[in-house]
Amino acid sequence: MNHHHRVVSVRFLSIHSTLPFKLGVLSVALLSLSMPAAKADDSATQNWALASVTTTNYNPQTIAPIEVSAQRLDAARNRLSPETGSTVYRFDSQDIARLPLGDDTPLNQVILQSPGVVQDSYGQLHVRGDHSNLQYRINGIVIPEAISGFGQSLDTRFADHINILTGALPAQYGYRTAGVVDIHTKGISGSGGSISVLGGSNEHRETGLELYDSHDGLSYFLTGSYLRDNMGIENPTSEKQALHDETKQAKGFGYLSYVLDSDSRVSLMFGASNNQFQIPNVPGQAPAYFLDTSYSMATVNSAALDARQNEKNNFQVVSYQKSLNEGTDLQVSIFHRTTDLHYQPDVVGELAFNGVAGQILRKNESTGMQMDFSTELGSGHTLRSGLNFSHERATTGNHSLVFPADDDGNQTSGVPMSIVDNSQLAGYQYGIYLQDEWAISKTLTLNYGARYDKVNTVTNEQQLSPRLGVVYDLSPQTRIHAGYARYFTPPASEKIDRTSVQKFLNTTNALPSDANTSVKSERSNYFDVGLSHQLTKTITLGVDAYYRKVRNLQDEGQFGNALVYSDFNYDQGRIRGLELSASYRNQGLSGYVNLAWSKAEAKNIVTGQFNFDPDELAYIASHWVHLDHDQSYSASAGMSYQWNRTTLGADLLYGSGLRRGFANTDHLPAYTQVNLSVQQGFNLAGIGKIEGRLAMINAFDKIYQLRDGTGIGVGAPQYGPRRTFYVGLSKSFD
Repeated sequence: MNHHHRVVSVRFLSIHSTLPFKLGVLSVALLSLSMPAAKADDSATQNWALASVTTTNYNPQTIAPIEVSAQRLDAARNRLSPETGSTVYRFDSQDIARLPLGDDTPLNQVILQSPGVVQDSYGQLHVRGDHSNLQYRINGIVIPEAISGFGQSLDTRFADHINILTGALPAQYGYRTAGVVDIHTKGISGSGGSISVLGGSNEHRETGLELYDSHDGLSYFLTGSYLRDNMGIENPTSEKQALHDETKQAKGFGYLSYVLDSDSRVSLMFGASNNQFQIPNVPGQAPAYFLDTSYSMATVNSAALDARQNEKNNFQVVSYQKSLNEGTDLQVSIFHRTTDLHYQPDVVGELAFNGVAGQILRKNESTGMQMDFSTELGSGHTLRSGLNFSHERATTGNHSLVFPADDDGNQTSGVPMSIVDNSQLAGYQYGIYLQDEWAISKTLTLNYGARYDKVNTVTNEQQLSPRLGVVYDLSPQTRIHAGYARYFTPPASEKIDRTSVQKFLNTTNALPSDANTSVKSERSNYFDVGLSHQLTKTITLGVDAYYRKVRNLQDEGQFGNALVYSDFNYDQGRIRGLELSASYRNQGLSGYVNLAWSKAEAKNIVTGQFNFDPDELAYIASHWVHLDHDQSYSASAGMSYQWNRTTLGADLLYGSGLRRGFANTDHLPAYTQVNLSVQQGFNLAGIGKIEGRLAMINAFDKIYQLRDGTGIGVGAPQYGPRRTFYVGLSKSFD
């Protein structure tokens, strides 16, 4: 399905300096960004990753072979990733540039422009009624997931185009399957770079830098950014300014590639993020617990608490790509990723208000490899196979202060006691797949195959998963796709809660239940069917329907006072939905509309029961309940008009409200958010061409809640953004 959005030109000029010097300068910059800032985060789309290696003073006669080889290898890499039978929504660099904040748009806000994607608090996304379960790939390589609380560990600014795959995916996509965010990096055309600044409400200050160059087959693209804002996490109140909500976020990304010969190349890809957050406060709260007289209760003020959370992520990937002959391609990658989340409480304040103050550290390290192979067999057959393997080590540190309590949970002393509840978990997972894409005729393509996965972490499970997808062109204007996929989703080891129930008995942090079955892998049957139709040269329409039947449905919840998510399972789940899309593009005017309906239900919590009250557990055991992230209706829309160097834009998000109340039996009110923007190119004497941007988020200042603090696994209220202004400038240079 072709999904058109908006058009704008992106300019890259040349940089006149030596490659080693620029690599060294920006490498130092990226390293400094990854360190703490202060104590106080149709399938043949164009890939520019090595589109040109032209440099100043380079012999043109030697350029062509390298350039052609790089383009050929890019095309070969794309052949390793089929999309047959799945639903695909595409955003190219022009679409991203037309968003209100352009390249400064957080990645989750880009994905929200796709049908069936629902926004949640802390930047979380839900695709087709699933809770997170997103897989991120960069240039076809799976990036191991990070422990994410509030920040986005990946930056939009390094993306040339982003494809969102969902539905019944081919066999090479495993584990995280609600959606695949397939990012292709910006490429190199000559040498150049850009610098951008963005400022706005809530003392928002953001700076971004890009550099790229190529020489004798060696090419690189490097980018880094630093952001500071006084609204790092959604405000728990409806006020325009939040109390104690500063964030500092540093991110860096690099892609280096070297063409060995006409058929092979090696590449290095790396990224780092260091995101610091203050936890916002709610004024006027009354303490619920008393402290010994040695503590000064007079200083306890809910508006002055000082809890903080720090999130660090980094990854490195080394890849070797080889085109063995025409139609036969291989890519092998080795990856390493570390991620950690550290919650630091306001000790006295959290003891007074919550009865527990816990310093929480979650850390995960993953190392592994991925291999993908593709070959054309003749008679319309393309065989694809591959494998992936990863070894993980997860560490949890929990040092809590709590009060003694009786069997009914009543505090019996004002002197806090210390409890240390640390744990470690090591394990592995691997998968192999084999599939055949069969072009039966010019109008009919069948993709069939299977994958086998095994996981051995907190659970030891395995599954053989068949996949089937078909695409049929009814006419040059109309295409139908349908698919079936059996999915196997192991629990994310970094989100497995290994809290010791026994250690917290007879304390003010005693858990509601002592039942605690280990988290299980989710197993589901997924059915998807859709149609796209080119109504006219300027209008494209699409419709897609899906149904998923699930055993051991995985969900996440925020349990306890630290803002950390943990997995648990429902015994059964059923999810279905319908998506409609339309797009228009004609010269300088373009627009799109997406509408979606979804219903996600589950029954009987079978793992992580210790986090739930007995009454709620009993109700869910005998009733189908809505998942907390279930939103019946959602919509996104946008329109833009370009005239000469001026572009006007408007975007809209609508949601009928996430679930709330006892066992998610109610939902929050519906909301609509409108964003407006204007972009203007102009010339400055002595500087040259400058691109300016003015954006207004939630232009009509609608007050709405994403969460109200109630519902299954929901810990705190959050409001959507109030009216926010941004002004930005960017300059390309050579």
